[in-house]
Amino acid sequence: MAMAFRAAATAANLAQQLGPRGLRGLFSTLSSTSPGGFPFASSHTPTSNNLPDKPPQAEPSTNLFVSGLSKRTTTEGLQDAFAKFGQVVHARVVTDRASGFSKGFGFVRYATIEEAAAGIQGMDGKFLDGWVIFAEYARPREPFPPPVNSGSPYGRQY
Repeated sequence: MAMAFRAAATAANLAQQLGPRGLRGLFSTLSSTSPGGFPFASSHTPTSNNLPDKPPQAEPSTNLFVSGLSKRTTTEGLQDAFAKFGQVVHARVVTDRASGFSKGFGFVRYATIEEAAAGIQGMDGKFLDGWVIFAEYARPREPFPPPVNSGSPYGRQY
């Protein structure tokens, strides 16, 4: 019983220390809450000079990228969770072809940008199917490079 009280007190203290970034600040490796960008880094951690560049923030759009999904999360479950914040036009959990389980991320498209912003506000850092999920605006897909024509697909032809 004492362990449960100690764990609850530790969680309450941690929540106060995290501030406005909440669980994202705790679980994100690129958090700006401490030197070097790591949430539990000490003062002798190297600076962010050798860390990879953080991708730029995506522009607000109706399409959201959702990460941190459980392997058991379904498209219907994702749509139901985000429907509380606006009209969901389309939701999709990206699944593994062989197993059919979630790859851990998906996309949700809302009718308006305001509803998408409400969806991010309402679901970012929240629990879905027992896992903490993160919602953010989806970045546009980068164009594929043009195909390289290396000749016949059947090898050398005479």
